[in-house]
Amino acid sequence: MEVVISGASSGIGLAIAEKFLAEGHAVTGFDVKESALSHPRYRHIAADIREAAAEGLPPTEILVNNAGTLEEEAAIDVNLSGTIRFTRQFLASPSLRSVLFIASASARNGAEFPLYVASKAGIVGYMKNLALSLAKRGVTCNSISPGGVITPANRHILENPALYEAVKAETLLGKWAEPEEIGELAYYLTVLNRSITGEDILIDNGEMLKSNFIW
Repeated sequence: MEVVISGASSGIGLAIAEKFLAEGHAVTGFDVKESALSHPRYRHIAADIREAAAEGLPPTEILVNNAGTLEEEAAIDVNLSGTIRFTRQFLASPSLRSVLFIASASARNGAEFPLYVASKAGIVGYMKNLALSLAKRGVTCNSISPGGVITPANRHILENPALYEAVKAETLLGKWAEPEEIGELAYYLTVLNRSITGEDILIDNGEMLKSNFIW
């Protein structure tokens, strides 16, 4: 299948791209950074999703929206408005079968910087709206909301032992997820899944559930 992944050069996006390539699919990756992949079935387009053009690509079957920024002042423009603009370019594809968004656990608990939280919560809302409109075509549309993930973007935490132990202690399982786990879930939701749509899937090692019962 023809797969498009935004933010494909590192972290979660790279892991998702590697999973699809390993399963035999053709992948086009968009990213402001250069490609981290060298594969005969991988095409890389160095572009910002706010400006990237989809012309000239084969009909897209799977779209994975992963690109985003942690920069607070740019969060709404990139993570929300940019993602919506990018997505709309692929919706007319007659081959489209699944759209997936990478949101964040912070969209549910609000535990991030305000504009970042708002951008990710907006993505979940847009996903549900898009699921409603795409359902008549049999196209699934979902999002994944990761909690802590071991990626370069979180290096400031991972390289600080005290800080890393503190954030792991906030989860039930005492750990963070590997990006490959997000890749596996992304593959399931877009390729194998036939009946899940309009859902935001949380993968946070039980952080959202953790609570201390006081009697």
